[in-house]
Amino acid sequence: MPLPDAEKQTVMVVDDSDDVRELMILQLRLSGYDVVEARNGLESVELARRSRPALILMDINMPVMDGVEAARAIRGIEEVCRVVIVAFFALSSGNNRQRALEAGCNGYVTKNEGINDIPAVVRRYLPIA
Repeated sequence: MPLPDAEKQTVMVVDDSDDVRELMILQLRLSGYDVVEARNGLESVELARRSRPALILMDINMPVMDGVEAARAIRGIEEVCRVVIVAFFALSSGNNRQRALEAGCNGYVTKNEGINDIPAVVRRYLPIA
C-alpha cells in the first residue's frame, strides 16, 4: 500500500548486483518510498551525505568498499550518523551478523528471507513518519 505523499521517506539501496537493486527499488517505489541507489559502499557514503535517507539497505559484500566499512564511515558523518542502516547479506553466518552490528548497523536481514518483501523489512525498522 503506497504511503501518502506527505509521509514519503527516502530509502537508499546499496548493492553491487544490478538485478537485486532493481528488485528492491521496484518494491519500494510501488510502496510509495523515494529511493536512491548506490553500487558500492564508497558511492553510498557520498550519497548518504547528499540525500540524507531515512533508512539504508546495505549489502555487506561489495567491491570498492564493503558494507561494513561504509556503515562505519556513514556513522562518522554528523548529518547522517543516526540514519537507520539495515545490513543485507546472502549467507546468515554469525560472523556477518556480528560484523554488521559492530559497524553500527541497526539490524540485518538475509537476502533469502527479505528480498521478496523489502517494504516489510523497511517498515520493521522505520516507522511511518
